Amino acid sequence: MAERFELKPGKTAPVPRGHLSVIVTYLSMPAPPARPPVPAPAGVEQLELRRADPPTVSFYRYLYDTVGEPWLWNERRRMTDAQLAPIVTDPRVEVWVLYDNGTPAGYVELDRRDPAATDIGYFGLIPDFIGRKLGPWLLDRGIRMGWDGGTKMLTVNTCSFDHPKALPLYQSLGFVPQRHVTRVVADPRLQGVMPRACAPHIPLAL
Repeated sequence: MAERFELKPGKTAPVPRGHLSVIVTYLSMPAPPARPPVPAPAGVEQLELRRADPPTVSFYRYLYDTVGEPWLWNERRRMTDAQLAPIVTDPRVEVWVLYDNGTPAGYVELDRRDPAATDIGYFGLIPDFIGRKLGPWLLDRGIRMGWDGGTKMLTVNTCSFDHPKALPLYQSLGFVPQRHVTRVVADPRLQGVMPRACAPHIPLAL
């Protein structure tokens, strides 16, 4: 796993060379949304949300790596196939893939392994599809499917590496921030885990 450590609330410390500071926001939703569903964006001819049941590890890596590369998603890149397979093939982990006219456009992952709460483990769009207003529709569908499983609460987290609209989107659809945690993590680009050119909005920790 990546080297990382957390800073206590209100504390600051120098970030070691080769490391990055990131703020993680944890959110929850205690009840199903009472608002109307988010409509599909105008001009989209054919949207389909289909569960990969179960996904192959290679297909899951394609989704995770392609969606997450701009935002430094790296924890599952560090896993071996033997470590990753039991997670993504667990029947309590649902990987729902969004298709736009037959082409994968993104995914939402529902983790039901905790009986007390369903977690939206991962959510995002493939870069080619960002800016087409598909994100709110996909997240809303994920929220409603999460509640359909009979859970008591939905949870999700986002971080300061993610798209700047991620946190406002979660809040606009009913999630409430519960806590913020500052972590210091090893820069995966300098470790060879991810391409050095990815996530240019996050300076390399040289």
